[in-house]
Amino acid sequence: MIDIASTIQKIVILTPPILLAITVHESAHGWMAWKLGDPTAKNMGRLTLNPIKHLDPIGTLVFFLTQMIGWAKPVPVNPMYFKNPRRDMIWVSLAGPVSNILLAVASAIVLRQIIGPLSTWHSSYAYVMKPLLYMAYISIQVNIGLAIFNLIPVPPLDGSKVLMGLLPENALSGYLKMERYGFVILLLLIFTGVTDRIIVPIINYANRLLIGPII
Repeated sequence: MIDIASTIQKIVILTPPILLAITVHESAHGWMAWKLGDPTAKNMGRLTLNPIKHLDPIGTLVFFLTQMIGWAKPVPVNPMYFKNPRRDMIWVSLAGPVSNILLAVASAIVLRQIIGPLSTWHSSYAYVMKPLLYMAYISIQVNIGLAIFNLIPVPPLDGSKVLMGLLPENALSGYLKMERYGFVILLLLIFTGVTDRIIVPIINYANRLLIGPII
């Protein structure tokens, strides 16, 4: 039997970290493109921290189910505005994962600030703060997972665009032919557990690095 109260509590705790991770990731792509001369995302209202502008229903559902991987609506980017399209697309693509890593670090700082004095707080205050502690912990997992997942060099993930910017011209055309099969390849990697074997060890390492043995 499903514990409805427990399920609702879990959703309430998961929702803010997941929405923040997705929103910051996509906004960072748009912000970097704008700084490099492309106003497309800005003109379409995608330089915002309003999660509704960025949510993809299926990608968000996958996020809630896995708590590690998922996707949002891609921010529109027009490389024709860039001075050096191949190089600048690398920076735009990296902006999302880097923003998630920074958000994971910020979440770890918040977690440490909460958990340090937790045992000395009055029980009623600690009761209020514990959900924030769990949110900060989940935020670390989600943001590291999202960053690493997006750096996998399979289209349409950010890692594929980074690789496209680094490949020599003679190898690029062959890689671009794979782009039409990218989503199928990605689904195979997810459902065969390959992505878990890549992402979970990195999340565990990040936990040890960012929060150590405090929880």
